[in-house]
Amino acid sequence: MCGIVGYAGNVNSPSMRPLEVCLQGLQRLEYRGYDSAGVALTAPGMERVAVRKKAGRLSNLIDDIKADPLPEATVAIGHTRWATNGVPNDVNAHPHSSRDGKVAIIHNGIIENASQLRLDLQAEGYRFASSTDTEVAAKLLGKIVDNVIAETGEPDLFEAMRRLGRMLEGAFTILAIDCRQPGVVVGARHDSPLVVGLGDGENFLGSDVAAFVAYTKTAMEIDQDQAVMITADGVTVTDFDGNTVSDPAVYEIDWDASAAEKGGWDSFMDKEIHEEPAAVQRTLFGRLDDGNINLDEVRIDEHDFKAIDKIIVIGCGTASYAGMVAKYAIEHWVRIPVEVELAHEFRYRDPILTPRTLVVAISQSGETMDTLMALRHAREQGSKVLAICNTQGASIPRESDAVLYTHAGPEVAVASTKAFVAQITAAYILGLYLAQLKGTVFRDEIHQTLDSLKAMPQKIQWVLDTQPPRVAKAAEQLADANSFLFLGRHVGYPVALEGALKLKEIAYTFTEGFAAGELKHGPIALVDEGEPVVFIVPPARGRNILHAKVISGIEEVKARGAYIIAVAEEGDKDVERYADIIFWRPQCPTLMSPLVDVVPLQLLAMDIANQKGYDVDKPRNLAKSVTVE
Repeated sequence: MCGIVGYAGNVNSPSMRPLEVCLQGLQRLEYRGYDSAGVALTAPGMERVAVRKKAGRLSNLIDDIKADPLPEATVAIGHTRWATNGVPNDVNAHPHSSRDGKVAIIHNGIIENASQLRLDLQAEGYRFASSTDTEVAAKLLGKIVDNVIAETGEPDLFEAMRRLGRMLEGAFTILAIDCRQPGVVVGARHDSPLVVGLGDGENFLGSDVAAFVAYTKTAMEIDQDQAVMITADGVTVTDFDGNTVSDPAVYEIDWDASAAEKGGWDSFMDKEIHEEPAAVQRTLFGRLDDGNINLDEVRIDEHDFKAIDKIIVIGCGTASYAGMVAKYAIEHWVRIPVEVELAHEFRYRDPILTPRTLVVAISQSGETMDTLMALRHAREQGSKVLAICNTQGASIPRESDAVLYTHAGPEVAVASTKAFVAQITAAYILGLYLAQLKGTVFRDEIHQTLDSLKAMPQKIQWVLDTQPPRVAKAAEQLADANSFLFLGRHVGYPVALEGALKLKEIAYTFTEGFAAGELKHGPIALVDEGEPVVFIVPPARGRNILHAKVISGIEEVKARGAYIIAVAEEGDKDVERYADIIFWRPQCPTLMSPLVDVVPLQLLAMDIANQKGYDVDKPRNLAKSVTVE
């Protein structure tokens, strides 16, 4: 959710670079969703930290700074806020300051004991201007700094931050600066992301690597319940008790700043849809070695993999629909039961977990809090966890026993597109890997399936090359529709759910996705004259009974006046007979059809949103990375 940036430069050379880095970092983090923005900075000789913050878009803050420039600085922190405590306004925006204005902090997360801490501070005479839990932390940190000075005779913001970390409950990443230590930025994390960027004569902090990727490609992981201090020349990491972390993990970022820019496209969503062939291709790259399938980071013994007798896939939103596609493929190839569970419900139903259960956690950001808490519960119960993730070094892959990275590149638009097809591809790889280990599919069949999978990027490209005019025309006709129904069977069912979700997310249209077989059990009551109904039609080849059942459903709603939009295999005569609009797919195996079927539905949602004049990259009320439960 919130975007966080920190910068430490040469303490002897104040400049505008700290402010520049923070503002540019915040621009790259806008995709996370926010409703206000702010910066704080300091330099030697300043009596108070300089703070500037504005509600609304980041451009409001930038315009305000242009009108009334901030001073040169040596360190700075920047923040884009997603309101959780207090309405979005200038007062509630971050940063927040200590009582004396010498310390400023920014914060991502929810501090669950903030109410009690506020009462305690008010009893000591502290006053609060905002409704936020962050201001409570700022006042408390200022008090702790004063206590440290009383004890030692000098400020120690790092020690104060560690003490603060031990006092707070909930989820938080906090960065802070102090005008008495103008070469230092400190941070702490608990159940919320934080990463270090290692520069040359400067260092960075961010809620993710997009905050500083324009300046360095080298990142350092900060783990759970750790605090960090950066200066221009070094980085120190400890736990909250002050014990030094000797060798924090360091890694190279495998994309550059240009990957998170539009590059001439009208929107990030449009760009990312057109990157789907490459996303699938990159996810497949390097998976086959001497005929064997490889995973990225496997800390699960082959014996344990072979012993797996049940898989539970956990995820939220789009990731959960990718998990539903995975269920069909893995059960078909591996012949063990697969459950798909919404991560936010998983812990609360007392799931049956054993050491022979594999939990597959799917998350684009790797920081989805509901999924992170679910995987922790699974590991506490003795189950192994494998992560499917798009973000190297994120919390979910770090806390899992094995990882399949999707390598889709940064996804900036809030509505997920290329991550969905990359997650499905990774799930296919997992299924084939388990089939290989368990011997449930002959090796030559695995190779044939992999060959089919390798052909899918070209088939996705065919859809992108041929179907956009059809989709654009449909969007013009359907932009004023009040509601839609999306229906599918087998792997078409999760595609229907994902297509419906996209239309809800960015076109703000009431939309429902259903399994097509449910039509007679209630949803058909919603069908009246002109109601748009989208069908995902499986190919007639192979399992003709599936195709026949979906065509029967089309006939039923057509008889009641529905307006039929179909996604179907090129040349399907039955669909041509009944559908008003058809988005064609090239011939491909049924299990792999979601990779192509979802593409025109993504384009349709985008085009309808554009017809309505909405911002497809930043839909209202939504954040890219949901880092609170």
